[in-house]
Amino acid sequence: MTNLPLLTIGVTLVCGVLGVMGLHAYAGGKADRDALVDRLSHTGQIQAAGRHRRFQGVDRRLRRTSLGRKIELKLAVTGLEITPGEFFVYALVAMAGLWMTASSILASFFGPVAALIGLWGTNAFLNWQRTKRTDRFINQLPELSRILANATQAGLALRTALAMAADELEDPAGEELARVARRLGVGESLDEALSELTERLPSRELVVLVTTLVLSNRAGGTVVSSLRNLTETLEERKETRREVKTQLSQVTVTAYAVPGFGFGAMLLMNAVMPGALDRMTGALIGQAAVIVSLILYAIGFIVIRRLSRIDV
Repeated sequence: MTNLPLLTIGVTLVCGVLGVMGLHAYAGGKADRDALVDRLSHTGQIQAAGRHRRFQGVDRRLRRTSLGRKIELKLAVTGLEITPGEFFVYALVAMAGLWMTASSILASFFGPVAALIGLWGTNAFLNWQRTKRTDRFINQLPELSRILANATQAGLALRTALAMAADELEDPAGEELARVARRLGVGESLDEALSELTERLPSRELVVLVTTLVLSNRAGGTVVSSLRNLTETLEERKETRREVKTQLSQVTVTAYAVPGFGFGAMLLMNAVMPGALDRMTGALIGQAAVIVSLILYAIGFIVIRRLSRIDV
């Protein structure tokens, strides 16, 4: 009993040392985990390329959420050199700017409406970037098919031909094929690597090319003649898509012009009669009329875009 104070002090010191060691181990493990996430993610590639990343704290916290993972997946297929945290902050700033601009130019009622339109616009922007990148990749498919045919005719394996095509082609085909080559290099099968490519950049042309490569790789058929015929078909589809896009350009402009006329009419009315929008949206019936008109404009935009969409 006489040594009880010393024993208490000793146990306290041991617990304190163990606590400090535990905190140090936790901090070290957390730092290693964050560094691993940075290296394995697209942002790690951006930092390696010499680009300074902004909002790193926001980016790390956002990646732990389902929203952050969805944003990261969308950004991965767009080819944009931007992190999910940066995109999230920029989207919030854009929505706040639209809110304040609409409230000052039109009326306070249009502030949240403009913010919601900005939220839809950020998602539409990512989809537009994905579609744009997919179209660029489709335009490179004839050249890709030609390179694969020449490489396989020279006696190279299909995996080697894909790696060679990744070095010769520009982005986005070069970047996407380099990703496929890396997946093949770590032991993944050709079917899985190419299927992941079709999920990332969906298109009928790419599905046909991937199906041809997979079937030829499984059955050991004449991949050279198949790729030669596929090259000619892809060239014809490329020209057909270009002609259809040119023919439908007027309809596409109309889809954007219809909502633009409505917005211009509101600006004109507010300029001719200052404060008219404030008085109109100050009553419940006026707010309902604005909401209904916005819904009708949105339906018109969607219908026109649907009518002008022709799959070739």
